[in-house]
Amino acid sequence: MHHSLSWRPLSREDAKASADLLNAIETVDRIGENYTEEDTLQELIDPYADLERASLAAFDGDVMAGFMKIRHKPSADEVHRVFLDGGVHPAYRRRGLGTALVEAGVAAAKVVHALHHPSSKLVVDVNRPEHIAGLAELVRSQGFTPVRYFQRMEHPLGAVDAPAIPGGFAVEPWSERNDEDFRTVRNEAYRDYWGAVPMPVDLWRNKITNQTFRPEVSFLIREATGAPVGVLVTMCWEADTEATGIRDAHFMVIGTVREYRKRGLAGALMGHALRAAEGQGYDRASLNVDSADSAGAFGIFEKAGFAPKMRYVRWALEA
Repeated sequence: MHHSLSWRPLSREDAKASADLLNAIETVDRIGENYTEEDTLQELIDPYADLERASLAAFDGDVMAGFMKIRHKPSADEVHRVFLDGGVHPAYRRRGLGTALVEAGVAAAKVVHALHHPSSKLVVDVNRPEHIAGLAELVRSQGFTPVRYFQRMEHPLGAVDAPAIPGGFAVEPWSERNDEDFRTVRNEAYRDYWGAVPMPVDLWRNKITNQTFRPEVSFLIREATGAPVGVLVTMCWEADTEATGIRDAHFMVIGTVREYRKRGLAGALMGHALRAAEGQGYDRASLNVDSADSAGAFGIFEKAGFAPKMRYVRWALEA
């Protein structure tokens, strides 16, 4: 079935081929994800992606026909959730590549799980928009079941009407000086978020303060004592802007430490960021939210003017 293809693990030298594949996938799946070579390199050098043990790509000459890679977690308690990412070039679909890659991904997940968190329970996660043709059938056939739903929400930028920062609190933009406060607040705020684990410094640098990070639209909120209590981090992908003509400020991280919730801080911080994004010439803001979030984030974002645009399904396999 795959006799004309060559198979091997991914490497950082595959950044351009990976970007070409993902951009070809975008032309059909329309999930709003476009890539530069720099973007895919950032994913290939992820410190928690073991390419040699836990990735596989199929090539037809120089063209990447499909790939999978596993990202394990830096820490785990009772459950270790690993992410299985991948895709098949539209020209190579309906040939069994997707099935072969998912099977290889589950096997690879077991390998890295045994190396890093053997005492935890292994769960393999796939997180993709629900409208992708054939995806649900593929993952269901491999034993995955839907366990969670997430919404992408968008906010066109114009005149932003948002609440002011409450008295006794102050907002400051990101800087090298307060970077560690940003990371600390993110970790504290996400302690009770479903599936989240603390981000160590190496992962923070890879996933957050990379080339897509926008410090001028990223803010920290402090209380009068100086303690950091809330955070908002913004990313923007140049490839998306080039492909769509829309400059999108994506609020990647929004969080308030538990003791300071229900004081209007998240809404005020979002309003501050929306005004900043508008002032910086962004056309739109976006974010992803857990539809089942117990802190009521969905309602907070709707109140701030965000509207749902695309639903993601988190599929899981207890391996």
